[in-house]
Amino acid sequence: MPCGVAEPRSRGGHGPAGRGSGRRNMATYVEIIRHEFPDIDLELFQYVTGVLDSSAADFESVDEIFEAIGDVLQEVSVSKNEDDVREICEKMFNTLKLNTSNSSKSNVLLKAPIQLSQVTGSTDYKTEEVKGIWMMRRDLGTTVDAKKLEKAEAKLKAKQEKRTEKTSLKPAVPLVLEEASASQASNKKETRLEASGKNKSYDIKIENFDVSYGDRALLNGADLHLAYGRRYGLVGRNGLGKTTLLKMMSARGLRIPSHISILHVEQEVVGDDTLALQSVLECDTVRESLVCEERELTAKMNIGLGNGTESGRLTEIYAKLEEIEADKAPARASVVLAGLGFSSKMQKQMTREFSGGWRMRLALARALFAKPDLLLLDEPTNMLDVRAILWLENYLQTWQSTILVVSHDRNFLNAVATDIVYLHSQRLETYRGDYENFIKTKEERLKNQQREYEAQHQYREHIQVFIDRFRYNANRASQVQSKLKLLEKLPELKPLEKEPEVTIRFPDNFEKLSPPILQMTEVDFNYNPESPIFKDLSVSADQDSRICIVGENGAGKTTLLKILLGDLAPVQGIRHAHRYNLFGYFSQLHIPFLRLNICAVLIFFHYGFSGRTEEEYRHQLGGYGISGDLAVRPVASLSGGQKSRVAFAQMTMPRPNFYILDEPTNHLDMETIEALGISLQKFKGGVILVSHDERLIRMVCRELWVCGCGTVKRVDGGFDEYKDILQEQFRREGFL
Repeated sequence: MPCGVAEPRSRGGHGPAGRGSGRRNMATYVEIIRHEFPDIDLELFQYVTGVLDSSAADFESVDEIFEAIGDVLQEVSVSKNEDDVREICEKMFNTLKLNTSNSSKSNVLLKAPIQLSQVTGSTDYKTEEVKGIWMMRRDLGTTVDAKKLEKAEAKLKAKQEKRTEKTSLKPAVPLVLEEASASQASNKKETRLEASGKNKSYDIKIENFDVSYGDRALLNGADLHLAYGRRYGLVGRNGLGKTTLLKMMSARGLRIPSHISILHVEQEVVGDDTLALQSVLECDTVRESLVCEERELTAKMNIGLGNGTESGRLTEIYAKLEEIEADKAPARASVVLAGLGFSSKMQKQMTREFSGGWRMRLALARALFAKPDLLLLDEPTNMLDVRAILWLENYLQTWQSTILVVSHDRNFLNAVATDIVYLHSQRLETYRGDYENFIKTKEERLKNQQREYEAQHQYREHIQVFIDRFRYNANRASQVQSKLKLLEKLPELKPLEKEPEVTIRFPDNFEKLSPPILQMTEVDFNYNPESPIFKDLSVSADQDSRICIVGENGAGKTTLLKILLGDLAPVQGIRHAHRYNLFGYFSQLHIPFLRLNICAVLIFFHYGFSGRTEEEYRHQLGGYGISGDLAVRPVASLSGGQKSRVAFAQMTMPRPNFYILDEPTNHLDMETIEALGISLQKFKGGVILVSHDERLIRMVCRELWVCGCGTVKRVDGGFDEYKDILQEQFRREGFL
């Protein structure tokens, strides 16, 4: 495997104890947490202490503390049950109440004067007042169940929202999530064929069906034909229903023959004590059933309880295991895991030890190993680095059954797809070939439709002129009637409905700053001294920099961004940033921090942009495609790409002059990625981004930094050279 340094998880004894004005009162409950949970992650430690610190005065009972952080703490230690954690919460509640009482009777004396310019990074910008997603960052290093963490965050936010609702532009919209539904016209012939069991075809024909999300129609009278063995890319704008369609198919809300197995990679693997390799092997239910039965029968035979029947059955099992090449299954599973970035050591780890991103990779590995008749993939490249994407492209090119994949990565679709299914105007159109061929064919088809419409429109006008001219001429009455009948018989062609153009604005009306803008000199960093992340690292960026950081997952890319931002301090060395530099940060984990039960317009009010008019908020959102009804719908009802656009609108509101973007293309459609690239090309400030999207990298970046092996190396040949390096690694490792 290529060299890559994993980002180790620090323990509670390292790093800051928390945030906020109550820091001086934290010692007692910090000691309780460290004593009771010695193996707590640094990221989780900061989260829990931050909750206790910032909301000390709000907790009115032990139950409220347990609701806020109990689930998260239970995840940290398998040796503590709910009662144990509740008892620990009671100790902390008593400490909080004592400290709150004491602090209310005394004033805090600062040990030293505070330089506000150092806090904000600039005397011109009040960045600490901006509570957008770029000021709320979380690393990927935690092993805690992401769903439980989000649940704890949601409970805390619910309490805070009660205080802010009174000052809102309007009351918060109650969160009532709509449900998707599908309906399909019945086909008696197919129903009889299915009931008789004579349907042996693996082609899929779903005809005349509708899909809705709440009251909104997503597809109306649509048809979808999938030929067995072909690989289909499903494309279309954000919010039109691509993900919903996959869910309806996987749940068999649409009629698919029962003998066709379907696997939808949607949710991450549940973490437990199962080893990663075994988790993949268990997907082959036939093999697992035979192996378990063979084990039980062999045990009986060994203790003398077997008879001729058991002996005969064992012979049958051995024959079937040999027929399906069961002995080769572990090697096949290992190859799939290795291709997706799991080292030999990681393959022997328990699934509960992996973060959510790695458990999603594990879910993908299980699907690839299981080889269903219909594989449904929704943005599979979101969780992968460039190396894993290249491996997946090569692997899927030899896939024998049917694939339907939603992807925003045009290079991935060009490498994998044999056909493109285009969702627009509540219908589906299928095009032969890869994505580039689809673009050319679609443009040509649209031109032909436009020419046909214009020609017919001109012909209609010509006939109408004749009718109007001789309508009251008795000698021409028969001719007029003939022309009228001709008009009635002409098929009514409608003008083309052009999709609205996507625009993204990165305001750049700021002064040019003299270099150095951002610089790190001989920087060392680690969470644990025994496992350095970076050693003797020196990099720099100016206001005209366009830098892309690539590398395997776990190589330290997100950590590097946090050091550049100033969120993490070097263990050794110097990090320098211009005093007037204002960062805009887009985190790949931005969605959990958006308030899902309020509309996009209110997001701005709640996150520190109060004092402006609703028209200003709408104008800002409109620049990112969130306009009209979208701006006032609960954020939870928006698609992943639309949520990302809301986050972009937030990030750009204070007009930063340097953007640091961590996987900004996740969930965005092709058109938005294109608009993002064009906007970054025009932007006059600095840009550093972590991305796996080849199209965006080629459009924007002039420098490529490869992160790994404890350092960052600049690749002079750019992305082409980096791909060549990875392909050579595949050959050495036997993947090609």
